[in-house]
Amino acid sequence: MAYWLLKSEPDSYGWDGLVRDGGTEWDGVRNHAAAGHLRAMQVGDEALYYHSGKDKAAVGVARIARAARPDGEDGWVSVRIEPLRPLPRPVALKAMKAEAALADMAMLRQSRLSVSPVGDAEWAVLLRLAGE
Repeated sequence: MAYWLLKSEPDSYGWDGLVRDGGTEWDGVRNHAAAGHLRAMQVGDEALYYHSGKDKAAVGVARIARAARPDGEDGWVSVRIEPLRPLPRPVALKAMKAEAALADMAMLRQSRLSVSPVGDAEWAVLLRLAGE
């Protein structure tokens, strides 16, 4: 299983919306690096659901429910995600940056990416910070 981080503006489509809907199509990604990460996702992979904007915190864990499929006619892709569980406590960006073990985390190095990989050790640290 691989791990990911998915960013969304909570005012556009936050964790509560994902839970309410029981899942969503993660589409509209128009960055080549982020789209490459979507293509690499497999059913059963897990992703931190991160609220960007004013919240700047990981708030839940989602599951990849369907691998990449075309999103439009220009070579972009989408995946289907479903909520697994909220985190016991949000993991703020400030806490991520303060954790030495996360210094090389893709999201911290390329903060503009809406989809990024999370390593196994990073995943364990993030869940610990979340109180799991």
